[in-house]
Amino acid sequence: MDTSLSRWIFLAGVGQLCVLIASALVPFRLRWREELRCLPRLHRQMYWVYGGYVVLSIIAFALLSICNAEELASGSGLARGFCAYAAVFWGVRVVLQALFDVKEHLTAWWLKVGYFALTLLFAAFTIIYSWAAMPLAIARR
Repeated sequence: MDTSLSRWIFLAGVGQLCVLIASALVPFRLRWREELRCLPRLHRQMYWVYGGYVVLSIIAFALLSICNAEELASGSGLARGFCAYAAVFWGVRVVLQALFDVKEHLTAWWLKVGYFALTLLFAAFTIIYSWAAMPLAIARR
């Protein structure tokens, strides 16, 4: 087993919990309550449900990575499958960072730094889980 990979997976789990701090601020910073008021009730409800599913997915990624880092680094089929899914999840999120029009919301230096830090974290998660999902990583174990 690759102990450095398991360490990186563990750290990715911790990092994902940190991402949830930023996620908790989004509804307030973007004023969802006021901005979504013009939508029909069902659309508002769906927006919150989708957000909840994303949060629960991140919690699952984080806890599974923290509690099972060694197993995820083992290269088993299930471990590689989970890591491939996590890599795709975070890879899509990195791409979305480039597509979102956030300029009007990054009004303070700390918001810009935070957005940049999130982008780096998303890229790091993509790299770590891709590494764990690759057959080459298994050959080195």
